[in-house]
Amino acid sequence: MSGTRERSAPDNRIPRSVWKVAVVVSIGSFMAQMDSTLVNVSLSAIGHALRSPVATTQWIMSGYLLAMALMLPLNGWLVDRVGAKRLYLFAFSTFTLASVLCGAAQTMEELIGARIVQGLVAGLLAPMAQMMIGRVAGKNMERVMGYATLPILLGPILGPVLAGAVLARAAWPWLFLINVPVGILGVTLAALLLAPDAAQPQKRRFDFAGFALISPGLAALVFGFQSAMHAEGAEFLLAGAALLAGFVWHSVRRPTTALIDVRLFADRMFAVPAVTQFFANGIMYGRQLAVPLYLIAGCGLSAAHAGWLLAATGAGMMASFACMGFLTERLGCRALAAGGALLALVSTLPFLWMTGHAFSTGLALASLFIAGVGQGTISIPSISAAYARMPKARLPVANTALNIAQRIGGPVATTLISIAVSLAVPSSSAAEPRQFLLAFAALCGLHLLCFAAAMLLPARVRRANER
Repeated sequence: MSGTRERSAPDNRIPRSVWKVAVVVSIGSFMAQMDSTLVNVSLSAIGHALRSPVATTQWIMSGYLLAMALMLPLNGWLVDRVGAKRLYLFAFSTFTLASVLCGAAQTMEELIGARIVQGLVAGLLAPMAQMMIGRVAGKNMERVMGYATLPILLGPILGPVLAGAVLARAAWPWLFLINVPVGILGVTLAALLLAPDAAQPQKRRFDFAGFALISPGLAALVFGFQSAMHAEGAEFLLAGAALLAGFVWHSVRRPTTALIDVRLFADRMFAVPAVTQFFANGIMYGRQLAVPLYLIAGCGLSAAHAGWLLAATGAGMMASFACMGFLTERLGCRALAAGGALLALVSTLPFLWMTGHAFSTGLALASLFIAGVGQGTISIPSISAAYARMPKARLPVANTALNIAQRIGGPVATTLISIAVSLAVPSSSAAEPRQFLLAFAALCGLHLLCFAAAMLLPARVRRANER
């Protein structure tokens, strides 16, 4: 009898083919995260070396984000047209080559141009990890995403430390050149491990009119959010909103040929996870802006001290991601994501308290770790809910739409936090801890909105192939 029970028990092992995909996409995502972290903490050093003011140097990041926004809508069409493996190999190889161009740049203009090239291919590469895992993982989606994201979380932990070590021993170009061996490894493994594309990719016609509306619209919206404190910011926001409204009208009229079928957002099972992802990404980027500013400008901590404190957030996310499969099976999508959003909110309250009282390293460290734990339990349940009822043939289009919703959340949140900081901290005076009260209050508001969205997620999801 016991032998019969053992034979009839479900096999919960993850197939080797799924692990192969997870390994490959983890390397690509890790390199992108590492590159972003290295650049963020090194902008002042690069600007000083190339004798460029801050207004010019910040385009190393802004140009990258704008270029990414331009290319994100193309991902779904190119996957259908070219094939996932071919597109991944092209994007990963080009990203690695662009790292060489960044390291070889002699002027700020050349460096910004190389970063724009990186951003263009990153707009193709960024959404593919979720999509490629979603295609093969099936009922193991949460478990595989949890394991696959662990290497990605090393980027925010190792990035600041590695950037400091590189700049202490070598010139700034090595911040980009260290990507090259990782890129070569990733491209080689992708060529060897990823399954071949279909012999005849889908011949979906390219939506020129939609591309002319949505890509400039997204770029204008991102630039407008980043420039919200300046006069031109409102103009770009209005232009971006008008172009995106035009795309919605275009997509409703031609849903089968549009780059993104906006009817996806009429389905509550997709729209709610997309909104949750918007706010989840927003609170992550909002925290990454508010907390370092408070620690360094408000409390007078050194960059090295602040960096080690911020690493606690990455450690907390790693701790929660490792348990994603188990927790999702036990608690379900809604309870896990909403609980994570609530935990992240609770972890922000000590910073709100410290703005009016004494700073505590221990309290900050514990709060940042708990913030990471909470943050880590929001994304995967909501992504899983978005993909649950999606047929495999619709995954590329759905993945592109979900990533656009997710990545717009970052600029919106950082603009809100920047406005709060600017209102409270005059540029002509040194900052004080109490002046960051408004910034952390705004961050708490974003957490509440994320919690409200997560509470609308389905309690549990069943995949299309399980019904």
